[in-house]
This record gives sequence, structure tokens and C-alpha cells, in this order.
Amino acid sequence: MNTQKKILIVDDETINLDFFDVMLSKLGFTVEKAEDGVMALEKVKRFFPDLILLDNVMPRMSGWEFTKILKKDAKYKDIPIVMFSALDDVKDKVEGFELGVDDYITKPFNFSEVLARIRAVLRNRELYAQIVVRESRLGLAEELSTDMKHNLLDFVKSIDELDAAIATLSSRDEGTENKKLLHAVSEKSRKVRKQVAELDARIEKTTAEWEHLKKNEIGLPMLENQIRQTIPQE
Repeated sequence: MNTQKKILIVDDETINLDFFDVMLSKLGFTVEKAEDGVMALEKVKRFFPDLILLDNVMPRMSGWEFTKILKKDAKYKDIPIVMFSALDDVKDKVEGFELGVDDYITKPFNFSEVLARIRAVLRNRELYAQIVVRESRLGLAEELSTDMKHNLLDFVKSIDELDAAIATLSSRDEGTENKKLLHAVSEKSRKVRKQVAELDARIEKTTAEWEHLKKNEIGLPMLENQIRQTIPQE
């Protein structure tokens, strides 16, 4: 994973801000700091972090209040949040997860654990983004396949009409040269019809392969369900 990620640290304790700034910067992360939720909201707009390390208990605006505001903004709602709290109560953790927090760490913390959780959350977000792109591309491909199927049907209909016209003209006594020309056109029509059939078969095969992928690969609903199952219950 590319470690050149941007992390916003939000904590009212200067010692924590400086500690994470030094440690994460040494590991290749780009770090910004904010002393409270109000300042953090402004930093998010200018810095647009890849992840937010957020203390819960702060003056002016708590971590929960900050999260509620952030998650209501379509532009920033997908930024992952790892929340710190001195409270080790299951209800508080569940409330944080329900607000959209990605992970929850109880103080006092171990930096190695925090780093591991940061990397895990970033990996999960990258996986989620890749799945979003894959499903978007798959949707576009399926639309293209449907459009091509419709166009092929129209094309086959046109070939049918052409063959009918050729058959009508061939039944008439139009002379040897005209009959040769009609025969050549008929042969060309037959080859085109064969190519259309082969293309149609390829589309059917591709569609079947897409359906197989959809059944056997993880998708957004499955991923979201797995994430929800990791949330601790009361």
C-alpha cells in the first residue's frame, strides 16, 4: 500500500498531536493537526485527508458531533475515521460505529496497534474503492452488451429484409448479369449473417462470465454486510 497518505489528527491534547505528527511523518504519512472539531472541519476542506484520527472528548465540538456533521456532507462522508476515547463502554462504541466511525480505540493506546488499525482501515477503503470502480465498469459493460444485443436484432431484421428482396428479384427473369449480382449479394448477406451470429454468441458468453463473476466475487452489499458484522453488539 502506498504510505504517502494524508492523515488529519484531531485532539485537544498537544502532546498527542505532536506525538502522532512525529511518528506518522517518520513513516511517510503527510500529517495535519487540529485542536478541536471546529478547526478540524476547516482542515478537512483544505487538506482533504485520506483518514482522520479523532479524539472523542474535546471542547467546543465532540468527536461524535464532528462525525455527524462530516457524514452528512456528500463530499467528505467517505473519509474514514478512527476514533479515540477514554470511555470503554460498549454503548459508546456502538454509537460511534453507527455514526460511521471505521474503528474505535480506547485510551491509553499502543502506537503499534494504532498504526496497524490505520493501515487496516486504509486497506479496507482501498478495497471498497476498487469494488466501486469494478461494479461501475461492470454496469457500463452490461449496458453496452444490452445495447449491442438490441442493435444486432435490428441488424438481423435488416438482413432478413435484404434476403427477402434478393429472393423476390431472383425469381424474376432479369438476365444473367443481374442474377450473378444478386447471387454475389446473397453470398455477402450470408457471410454477414454468420458474423452477426458469432458476435451474438460472444456477447452471450461474456454475459455469462459477468454473471459468474457477480456470484463469486465480493460486491458492495456483501462487503458492507461483513463490515457490519464486525461491529460489537451490546
